Amino acid sequence: MNTSAELSPLGDELLERIRSRAAEHDRDNTFPDADLADLIACGYLRSLVPVTHGGLGRGVQQVADDQIRLAAHAPATALAVNMHLVWTGVARTLHQRGDDSLDFVLHGAVAGEVFGFGVSEPGNDLVLSDSITTASPRPDGGYRFTGTKIFTTLSPAWTRLGTMGIDRESADGPKIVWAFIDRADPGVSQKDDWDTLGMRASQSRSTVLTGASARPDQVFRRLDPGPSPDPLILAIFANFEILLAAVYTGIGRRAVELAVLAAKRRTSLKHDGRTLALDPDIRWRVAEAAMMMDGLYPQIDALAHDVDTLADHGPRWFPLLSGLKYRATETARLVVDQAVRVSGGSSYFAGDELGRLYRDVLAGLFHPSDAESAHATVAAAWLGPIDV
Repeated sequence: MNTSAELSPLGDELLERIRSRAAEHDRDNTFPDADLADLIACGYLRSLVPVTHGGLGRGVQQVADDQIRLAAHAPATALAVNMHLVWTGVARTLHQRGDDSLDFVLHGAVAGEVFGFGVSEPGNDLVLSDSITTASPRPDGGYRFTGTKIFTTLSPAWTRLGTMGIDRESADGPKIVWAFIDRADPGVSQKDDWDTLGMRASQSRSTVLTGASARPDQVFRRLDPGPSPDPLILAIFANFEILLAAVYTGIGRRAVELAVLAAKRRTSLKHDGRTLALDPDIRWRVAEAAMMMDGLYPQIDALAHDVDTLADHGPRWFPLLSGLKYRATETARLVVDQAVRVSGGSSYFAGDELGRLYRDVLAGLFHPSDAESAHATVAAAWLGPIDV
């Protein structure tokens, strides 16, 4: 008999309802408010919150599978909710390891908070290791943040933004300060700048922080710039890379499904009116796409299982995780390309689902770890660092 931790809140009817709205949101460049409302109502945003804290008690392994399924129905919706899931996953990962510094995130998720991920900055290719946002200390122990965060997915809906900035004023500085900021703070504003090629419904608008205030109880880390052994960094990296890989794996899964449908639907005069499912070249393309996807599922499953079970990969965690993200996004892109070739010219028309996937999957190029960063991380693991 399944427990609450084993049962997914994403039923087939809900997923089909979400899929039915995806094309409209992509066409109109609008946020999927109804999708988010449905996901909140079924408890999905509480998936990674332990049962003891009022959540569904699901692990990263289970939620990664959920995200694959959700992304196969509506990629931009899956990417949007992904950022909330990352923060709750980080809080859960730390809690499992005896660190309760982000337990307020777990309680907040149960209370209805929606968490945004405000980390990426224009021109900051060091990502978690440094910041161009200023974090100015307040007398009460809080901070004021000033800077611009880009790709703040879930922008129309988040209620609290997890962010970071650099404190160069304190005596022990510089320090990277991590904190949460309330959406209602007068120092928070958003640009209406999300008019993109793909992942349009995610509405990952830029967020401008102008002295935005974080209360002392919302400040949860002060770290030295540069690579850090702090468990927070690994927790962020693990949850972000695994759940992101799951989203793009979902796109690849759906592309294979659409390729199969197209091959069985299309007919060929060259083959006496028979379907292209009997054409050797088409069969090769579908088989190639399916085999590429088969390599992703067990890798996501294995690494997510290791996060859940407190496996200790030591310094190997970072090359394993960055390699997973790179492989998932690149594989999904190649799989969608094969599916488009199988589908033919119909996928080139606006509104076609496979054409939308072709645009959505390209967003995977821009998420950390990008191709250069992933290869540098893995090369350092195998060859050692480059002597300066």
